[in-house]
Amino acid sequence: MNEANVDRAVIDKVLAQIDKDEVVRFHQSLVRVPSVNPPGDVREAIALCEQSLKHAGFETRLVAVEEAKPNLIATCSGQPGPTLCFNAHLDVVPIGERSAWQHDPFGAEIVDGKIYGRGAGDDKASVAAQVMAAVALARAGVELHGTLVVNEVADEEVGGVSGAKMVVEAGHIKSDYVIVGEQTLNRVCVGEKGSAGTTITVYGRTAHGALPWEGANAIEGMAEVIAALRRELWPQLENRTHQYFHHSSASVNIITGGVKSNVVPDVCEIYIDRRLIPGEDPKLAVAEIDEIAQKAVRDIPGISVTVEGREQSLPATVSAPDAPLVRSMIEANRIIGGNTEPTGFSMATDGRFFAKAGCPTIIYGPGDPKLAHVPDEWVGVDELYEATRAYAVAALLLLGGE
Repeated sequence: MNEANVDRAVIDKVLAQIDKDEVVRFHQSLVRVPSVNPPGDVREAIALCEQSLKHAGFETRLVAVEEAKPNLIATCSGQPGPTLCFNAHLDVVPIGERSAWQHDPFGAEIVDGKIYGRGAGDDKASVAAQVMAAVALARAGVELHGTLVVNEVADEEVGGVSGAKMVVEAGHIKSDYVIVGEQTLNRVCVGEKGSAGTTITVYGRTAHGALPWEGANAIEGMAEVIAALRRELWPQLENRTHQYFHHSSASVNIITGGVKSNVVPDVCEIYIDRRLIPGEDPKLAVAEIDEIAQKAVRDIPGISVTVEGREQSLPATVSAPDAPLVRSMIEANRIIGGNTEPTGFSMATDGRFFAKAGCPTIIYGPGDPKLAHVPDEWVGVDELYEATRAYAVAALLLLGGE
């Protein structure tokens, strides 16, 4: 469906129900709830969303595998037609060092048109915009040709096992279209990078630090592996490109090894954060790391290496730019005066669970991804309002209304 199928008067009727101040107040109420993960207790934030949607006429239910991590499923059905799902998450990362913040992490202060706080962008801006867009559709009295589901979830920041992953795999939502709210600067992201997180373990032989030749130093062996990866693989990844994404990448993000200052280490381990562009296979990505690692230590006496990929590795997701979901979101941005150039999202989102289940999925929402997880995280008032309008219009273009 595209904009031509919906009377402009209907669109204007819905947009008239979106009050900027109300959107901001609702967003502030969410930011002021410290739904930090861990432990990930989102009950208070979920209750705020459920209250607003239920008052607007949505049927609501909560599903959970952990009491403190409920997931909201709010539904508004009209005439027979497709199902559109809005999804975003309410858990946030810890604030880190309080002294690094100039603004109260849970104060939701507004300064120069910016709302500050942990989760202001990641991801309560998208939650607020989705809920307020859905409320506006209901208030306008527009009968949809299909079903709108608002799914605000827990647990995204630690992998989504008790959140979107459970919701999708348990069959609680079956959708024809999914718009995942994340920080995209209100640009339409046609998909997200995949991941193939990899653990490399180098094994050696322990010895007294005064007699290093009696042992086999696992840390020194790992140094050879890292150097080989930087020399042989990293340049290849920079040359693997895609029109909507940053190039393929990998980064050594964790290293452990050694037990005491005077003991030759017999084990050293690193974790590689491997991000995939469309077309790359997670298993092959791990295999090429393994090949380089094995070669790097092959001629070092007493040293061996193992390479293992994470179970949750998934390929990148991407929707065609002419797919109905993408076209509708781009058209919604055009109508509200937003960016109409599609792009890709570099971070992992809950969208990967919907995409794996076969649901056409895109990512869209207010906020700059560079500000996620940092002190003095913020989102602009204007972009929050813009996203709310865009979500509402996209729902109309996909589900119609009269």
